[in-house]
Amino acid sequence: MNKGRKINPKKFEIGQLKIILLILPLVIFMGMPIVFIINHAFKPMEELFAFPPTFFVRRATLENFTKLIRFSNSGGIPLSRYLFNSIVVTLLTVGMALLLTTMSAFALAKIKFKGRNMLTRINQIAIMFVSTAVLIPRYLVICQLGLIDNLLAHVLPLVAMPVALFLVKQFVEQVPDSLLEAAYMDGATDLDVYLKVIMPMIRPAVATASILVFQQVWTNMETSSYFFSDDSMKTLTFYMNTLVNVNNTVAGQGMSAAASLIMFLPNLILFIILQNKVMNTMASSGIK
Repeated sequence: MNKGRKINPKKFEIGQLKIILLILPLVIFMGMPIVFIINHAFKPMEELFAFPPTFFVRRATLENFTKLIRFSNSGGIPLSRYLFNSIVVTLLTVGMALLLTTMSAFALAKIKFKGRNMLTRINQIAIMFVSTAVLIPRYLVICQLGLIDNLLAHVLPLVAMPVALFLVKQFVEQVPDSLLEAAYMDGATDLDVYLKVIMPMIRPAVATASILVFQQVWTNMETSSYFFSDDSMKTLTFYMNTLVNVNNTVAGQGMSAAASLIMFLPNLILFIILQNKVMNTMASSGIK
């Protein structure tokens, strides 16, 4: 074996060309839907219904977005109210979910207590249930707590994320016990170990969990549909999907295209920002 060659060199080497040629078609194929969504939102009406359909926009316009804003302002509740609700709900839910997930992962992976294995199995079983299967129990809990038309009805049902807990727990288990023992010998408490040892070492897993939780919260319509009768407390996702369904006409296709782009962009931006952390998480999981 040539010791001078590296598995992943920092600079371009001629040997990488065959890998690039193999992966490039897959990258283009997977990137086409993203390019189409962006182009579709800026198409004028004649291009939206052109035959044969066009993939790229020829005469970009902001008309679809201005129509969307005018239509939302014509109603009783402005678009900014739905956007504000979504931002507040997303920040609260993601923050609380990550706090609960990381602390639970630390406890289940590194702290020995009675019932730990049972709780781990319960979390694994919970992964198998889709949100629709637990909708009725969630509704009954929200009703019993008196949280109908309350902001917490958006947050509490989505705070527990079994998939994120499973992922972060697997990552915490890779932290050497010797580091924790050294911290305890220096007089650190469980909270100190969690904040100063565990959290800095599981940042890639936390970034990945953030994306999973964000996508679940940002695209969620169930809480607005079933836990709220006050339209001013509903989220942007609910409004955009209602807009698409109500304006499923020729004239409403432009607004639907603009709404789809608005809902898609936050997920794309977040993934671009955290992509390095996500790749580190996948690499570490693969090595394990």
